[in-house]
Amino acid sequence: MPNLPKKYQTRKAEITATFIEEINKHINSIVAGETDKMYHIKDIAGIMHIHPVHLSNTIKLHTGKAPCDFFEERILSEAKQMLENTSMSITEIANRLTYDNSNFTKFFKRFTGYTPGQYREKAALEVAL
Repeated sequence: MPNLPKKYQTRKAEITATFIEEINKHINSIVAGETDKMYHIKDIAGIMHIHPVHLSNTIKLHTGKAPCDFFEERILSEAKQMLENTSMSITEIANRLTYDNSNFTKFFKRFTGYTPGQYREKAALEVAL
C-alpha cells in the first residue's frame, strides 16, 4: 500500500466498515423477507452519500477485493444456511435471495462446485454421519 497520510487510511477503513454494515443490513432484510430488491453498488453508495466509483475504488484499495465480492460471499453464506437448515425448496430460497431458479443454480455452482440440490444432499449426509 502506498504511504498515505493516516487520516486517509482511517477514512478508507471507515468507508469499508460502513459499506459492509450496509450490505449486512440489506441482506438481513432480504433473508427476513422484508424486501425483494437486491441493491447494487450505486444503491449502497447513495445510502452512504458517496460516489459509486469512489466507493468501489476505496473498497478495492482497502481490501484488495471488489465490492461485489462482499455481496456474493454474504449471499452464498445465507444460501448455504438456508439449504442446510430449512425445508424451503430451492426455488423458494432462490426467490428469497432475489434470483430466479436457473441463475441461482449457476451462481451457487460457480462458487461451491455443487448445485444447490447436490449441496443440500451433501450437507444432509454429513449431518447423518
